[in-house]
Amino acid sequence: MATCFTIPAIFNYLTPSKPPKLNPTFSIPRSHKSQSSVITRSSLTDQFLSAKQRLLDLISDQDRGLKTQNDPQKLSQIVEAIEAMAVLGSDTVTTGDLLSATWRLLWTTEKEQLFIIRNASLFGTQAGDVLQVIDVEKCSLNNVITFPPDGVFFVRSGIEIASRQRVNFSFTSAVLRGKDWELPLPPFGQGWFESVYLDDEIRVVKDIRGDYLVVDRAPYSWKE
Repeated sequence: MATCFTIPAIFNYLTPSKPPKLNPTFSIPRSHKSQSSVITRSSLTDQFLSAKQRLLDLISDQDRGLKTQNDPQKLSQIVEAIEAMAVLGSDTVTTGDLLSATWRLLWTTEKEQLFIIRNASLFGTQAGDVLQVIDVEKCSLNNVITFPPDGVFFVRSGIEIASRQRVNFSFTSAVLRGKDWELPLPPFGQGWFESVYLDDEIRVVKDIRGDYLVVDRAPYSWKE
């Protein structure tokens, strides 16, 4: 089985934590330090929750990004909200085990995905859930567009953890599948994405092309 080596894990060995140096002429009572730490963590959590809710409110009526394509003002507001979350989460690690999940599209600026979602009816179908299926341990990523009840298009990729928030990927194969048929397609690219925010409900992403993606954890696990 392939193994993903995370740079943050290596950093832990190269840069062990050191105890803070205190001014010997002035000490802070332990209770005050603890209280200050709790207040700081609480304040940061409140900021995250506020920024997260603002983003979710902004994208809630945007039909996965279709409406945003014709609304520059709304796009600017959403991007601003994402960038605010990126600043808040700049020191967080988002490439650990929590990244492994079946992620379902809520909103994106990716033109190819939006084109398929918008025009699926021309081929006698409708686009269902659009997914990213990530397995950090197996170093795998599947990008998936479903066409209920039986159709699916998915692209397989290998991934490599590049930093605290960045993941490199390389497409390995693609498949267009119907109820009783399957059409293999060649791989066609590589790049990276950064999860600038991650919790147990949603993930917010920027990628190599400058596109943005907001996904939530699907209530099911997609399998090929």
